[in-house]
Amino acid sequence: MSRYGDRFGEGGFRHLLEKGAVYANAHYQHANTETIVGHSTLATGTSPDQHGMIGNVWFDRESGELAYNIEDPEHPILPTREKAMEGAQIDPSQKQSRTKGRSPSSLLASTFGDELFVHTAGDAKVFGVSGKDRSAVAMAGHVGKAFWYATDSGDMVTSNYYYDAYPAWVVEWNARRQAESHSSGSWTLLNDTSTYLLAASDDRPYETDLKGYGRVFPHPFGELGDPLFFTRLIVSPVGDALALDFAKALVTAEQLGQDATPDYLSISFSSVDAVNHFFGPSSLENEDVVLQLDRTLADLLRFIDEAVGLERTLVVLSADHGMPEMPEAMAEAGLPAGRLYPRDVVDRANETARSRFGIEEAVQFFFRPYLYLEREKIQASGADPGEVEQAIAAALTGMDGIALAVARSALPTLTDDDLVARIRRNTHPSRSGDIYVAQEPYWFLYEKGPIAVMHGSPWRYDTFVPILFAGPGIAPQTIQRRVHPADIAPTLSGYLGVKPPSSAVGVPLKEVLP
Repeated sequence: MSRYGDRFGEGGFRHLLEKGAVYANAHYQHANTETIVGHSTLATGTSPDQHGMIGNVWFDRESGELAYNIEDPEHPILPTREKAMEGAQIDPSQKQSRTKGRSPSSLLASTFGDELFVHTAGDAKVFGVSGKDRSAVAMAGHVGKAFWYATDSGDMVTSNYYYDAYPAWVVEWNARRQAESHSSGSWTLLNDTSTYLLAASDDRPYETDLKGYGRVFPHPFGELGDPLFFTRLIVSPVGDALALDFAKALVTAEQLGQDATPDYLSISFSSVDAVNHFFGPSSLENEDVVLQLDRTLADLLRFIDEAVGLERTLVVLSADHGMPEMPEAMAEAGLPAGRLYPRDVVDRANETARSRFGIEEAVQFFFRPYLYLEREKIQASGADPGEVEQAIAAALTGMDGIALAVARSALPTLTDDDLVARIRRNTHPSRSGDIYVAQEPYWFLYEKGPIAVMHGSPWRYDTFVPILFAGPGIAPQTIQRRVHPADIAPTLSGYLGVKPPSSAVGVPLKEVLP
């Protein structure tokens, strides 16, 4: 936020920065900084070893398939129209989803929203809204209601975990087909190009052209009927604007904040993340989407002030993860950086198992950051499983681009330095793989494809996020001590006198408590 702060308007980020408690040194304490991991930590106040969301996907040994974090075949998405268009996902992890059912069943800890609902004997209303399904589901928790943007229709959808049928106000909102109104339109700059810090960064060769979206402004959305039309909207400020408009309709229809019982609404704006994946955080696109998000936040706060009253509202702002610069950009600046692909990792692991232990094709599956080994093959070979894991981990640690590979069997004996501690907090007994692979700073470890840059590392650029609280009784101040996003849920609990979430390890922030 400080990068573009001199051009923020009144009422958005500036309001929170000037009126709230700003924690300027907040970092996640787990290793895999992905969307579901961060949102689950924000919601539960604990780390993935407890809440179970170790990554956007993990390998399900029982089924032998890759599992998407919130998929649930028992709870299909409720249709909003007879036939949705076939749209592309901007997130490769969603392509691994086996079903379109969605629920919080894989979230293993209670959330702040859950505890608020219980504390108020079911009177508190709890909602999560987002451009991404997993963001909405995690923040809504087990008892709340979740809605998210569908890239195959432009509608806001939910599953039958939450409702048997859409409420009338949702049907009405979707019937307005707001996303479709952008057909033949394009993403254009908010301001004159000369006013942008990154005006010269509108066409870098390592940015991605999303099949006709282009690397320079204006970015055309295409025509309604184009398979990527609705996806391109979320890779622009339009995605956040749609989420805001839906949230306004929700607040009005559900009468949030209209009685003495506190209600909870999480809005996860997804467009900055989507834009960064294709253009990077030092792109003109990033600068513009942040400036437009500032306007969106100002609009939201104005609406809440009119509908509820900001003097009766506690506002919390944070994020699920940071974002690295593209490796090519860092290499141009003189830093050691590059791209490493999963096949390289698998080949080295298999070669090590073959040469050291005579085990052929020892890797069962690899989806960054976890390598899963063929346990039956290892057992049949007569080799010690821990020795095999640790030999492979040592071989991977010697590769260019890999800072450290850690075998689960070695975790109990390793010195608990910062990186190892983060990996421990990311390790769940049944979901984590046999070896955690952490890339070197600014190295890209992901499949070849349209994604130009990917978060997920344990390094500071991915763990650093804002934390701001603004509301009744909170004095404006900036706090520099190290805090953690896991502190947010316990702080909310302390502020409202509610029992903290079941597995919370975060510490209530004293500057916020009454």
